[in-house]
Formats: sequence, C-alpha cells, structure tokens
Amino acid sequence: MLSYRHGFHAGNHADVLKHLIEVALIDYLGQKGTPFWYIDTHAGAGVYSLTEGFAAKNAEYQSGIARLWERTDLPEALARYVDLVRVLNPDGKLALYPGSPWFAAEAMSRSDKLRLFELHPTDAPILAENFAEQGRRVHVKQGDGFEGIKAILPPPPRRALMLIDPPYEDKRDYQHVVGALKEALKRFSTGVYAVWYPCLSRREIGDMLEAMKKLPAKNWLHVRLDVQSPSADGFGMHGSGMFILNAPWTLPAMLKDVMPYLVATLGQDRGARYTLEQGGDL
Repeated sequence: MLSYRHGFHAGNHADVLKHLIEVALIDYLGQKGTPFWYIDTHAGAGVYSLTEGFAAKNAEYQSGIARLWERTDLPEALARYVDLVRVLNPDGKLALYPGSPWFAAEAMSRSDKLRLFELHPTDAPILAENFAEQGRRVHVKQGDGFEGIKAILPPPPRRALMLIDPPYEDKRDYQHVVGALKEALKRFSTGVYAVWYPCLSRREIGDMLEAMKKLPAKNWLHVRLDVQSPSADGFGMHGSGMFILNAPWTLPAMLKDVMPYLVATLGQDRGARYTLEQGGDL
C-alpha cells in the first residue's frame, strides 16, 4: 500500500522514542572510530515541515517534540536528541522536524555511509533531493526496503545499524519484519537491528514480538512507551515500541533513566507507562 505518508505524524511521541534510541545507537557505534553503515528500510522524505502541509494538519508534534522543546531538565540522552532537532531549527523556533535519515547523517562521522530505501513514489524523490549534497556518502533507492537489504548485506565495513519501521498499514508487514530479520541475520549476524512498531489493538504485534525474541541474535531489548490508555473502540495508536537485536550494553541503563521522564512528560492519561525487557547476553 502506498497511501502512508509519515509527514502526518512527524515529531509525535512515537518519533521521540524512535529517534532517541536511533541517536543513542549511532553514538555508541561511533565511539569505536571505525566506519559503519546506517541502513533505513523505510526512510520517508527525510525532513518535514511542522508549520504547513501534512504535519500541520494533525499537529501530532504538539504531543511529542513540542513538549520537550522548552524543557531545561532533560536527561542527557534526551537532550542530545533535542539538540539535533535544534540544528535544523537554528532560530529556536520549532518549524522543521528531521526524519530518521537526517538524524543519522547529522550524528554520524563523514566517513560513515547511509543506504536509504523508500517505496513511496512521491517521498523517494524528495528524500533524494534532501540528501543530494551528501554525494556518494548517501545512496537513495526507490524500492521495497525489505527486498533491497538483501543486496547490501553484509556491508563492506562489517559494522551497521539497520532501522526497520514500516507503516504497518498492510498487516503482512508484521510477518515481513520477522522475515527480513531472519534473512539479515543469516547474511550479517553481528549487525544492530532496530525495529519500530505502533501500539495498536492487533494480535499481529504480539506475534511479531514473540517471534523476534526467538531469533538467533546475541541479545534483544524491547522498550515500549504507552502515552495513554487504549481507546474503548480499539482504534488509534496509544503508544509505540522499539525492539533491538544485538543491542549495546549501555542501552538498558540509558532507558531506565529516560523512560520515566518520557512517561511524565508525554503521558496523556493514567494509562501512560513504559515497559522495558531484555534477553540474551546483554
């Protein structure tokens, strides 16, 4: 399905969680000083306006990044994430929100490379335009990221972070995620794999999580942020989660520090809470 446009949701509570963790993973990989790749299976358009177009229509950012923008008590990892958003808004006004590829390009060393996939026929050219000045460092391909990763794994530097965050409009995406991870681990067992998912009233989510816990990775870490109670009619997203395979040992402590703050700051009712669990050698 090609109806999904991330611009409608840019900067919301789910983006806060996803990009906080993405930046933490990139910073960890960057500590070693040797090159690595960032691979994004569903990269979107790269940058989004919050004052016009899709994002302004629903203004979901008001329940996400906007709640952190003026805070002076941010935990260190959360401040790092917000500071990167400020790079895109140098006048201090929250007008633009970066997508996952932009965070990666800004946080990574110039010697690191990005491989970006986007299927949507409108967003893919915009993505390419947004990174045109990056030259050969960034390669954008319009196509199915689930299929595209097969041709680039293992990456030449044998170090990489892969972000997988499909829209899940098609319920088969939950199975596609597990299938893509199985294939990726066969080709590149030491990669760091981060999967984002929405909290919805769907059985497929639980099935996907249980399947990912059984994959042959060194370890796994699962964090979930519920910002409100599920609606009585079962519709709508009440939170989101991230599932990381081969997670760095520093991630659990960071999340234990940050997640209570996010619950207090982004929570919308008494159903706000977080879940943190891990398995394997972590």
